[in-house]
Amino acid sequence: MSRDAVVRRLIADVWNGADENTAYELIAPDCPGLGASGPAGVLAWHQERRAAFPDLRYKIVDLVVSGDRAAVHWRAAGTQLGQFGPVPPTGTVVSYSGATFLRFDADGLIADVWSVNELFQLLQQLGVEMLPPA
Repeated sequence: MSRDAVVRRLIADVWNGADENTAYELIAPDCPGLGASGPAGVLAWHQERRAAFPDLRYKIVDLVVSGDRAAVHWRAAGTQLGQFGPVPPTGTVVSYSGATFLRFDADGLIADVWSVNELFQLLQQLGVEMLPPA
């Protein structure tokens, strides 16, 4: 499977929750995740996010693959129906974007995933007031 196809399948199946078992096919055992390594750690992050936003869906805006690296610019939208960090459920629909960078190992498995996103914008949409320190 091409690296492009791996990234697209990761987003469709794991990030969007269509088939979480796909994580065990695509992610290397030592890939860093939330509190654990490998597929379980990567799944933990997405399961936590989907607990807060059950209908959260990611859409690829742009995907670039070069050698053992890939970069994907994505856009996500969903409704906050569960606790998100310190923010109780609001029922608010949010939309935000980010970028994720992936590295593949010699077997073509995802060995590293690193993301940046518009968390500040997401929190503002949820009505969180952020004040600078006095």
